[in-house]
Amino acid sequence: MPDKAHYYIIEREALPEVFLKVVQAKKLIDTEEALTVQEAVDRVGISRSSFYKYKNSIYPFYDNSRGRTITIALKVDDEPGLLSRVLLLFAEYRANILTIHQTIPINGVATISLSIEVLPTTGDVKELLAEVDDYDGVHHVKILARE
Repeated sequence: MPDKAHYYIIEREALPEVFLKVVQAKKLIDTEEALTVQEAVDRVGISRSSFYKYKNSIYPFYDNSRGRTITIALKVDDEPGLLSRVLLLFAEYRANILTIHQTIPINGVATISLSIEVLPTTGDVKELLAEVDDYDGVHHVKILARE
């Protein structure tokens, strides 16, 4: 029986530079027509052998989210219309909202838990969460889980 794969979430700053360059090369190949692997690795400054060694093992967290469920926690002010504006933003990014739970506000602040399905048509999840975090009245955005 083969061993199951083990996954870790590691902050970008802790990764060896070669991993980050592999991700850059993969992005170049995906976004620029007629770009060869050799041209991509030359641009980012790694060898082809390093690229092929790691290309199937490293990817940005959000790139592998398509078709997955992500659970997000938000701390927000108890302000009329704020939850509606947040949900509208999720709709604009075409994320499918599966569940919503809001705690009773304490001292004017509530916690909202959202589970969303990230679809092939969903926009960039990282940008979505950054926009939510920038809203007036939103104090904190955190990913709790990803399935």
